[in-house]
Amino acid sequence: MLSLRAFWRHLNGDVAYERYLRHWHEHHAEQVSPLSRKAFFAAETRRKWHGVKRCC
Repeated sequence: MLSLRAFWRHLNGDVAYERYLRHWHEHHAEQVSPLSRKAFFAAETRRKWHGVKRCC
């Protein structure tokens, strides 16, 4: 069972940013700098809410 702190971190996106940083270190470390936390969340918000989001 998740602790309250772990649950909160999952809800507020900390886990997603940490997952992004792990991926970046494994695949892109030599190419560019990672996004800041603020830039990451801005990009995720744009990705989620821009464009058509319907099935039909």
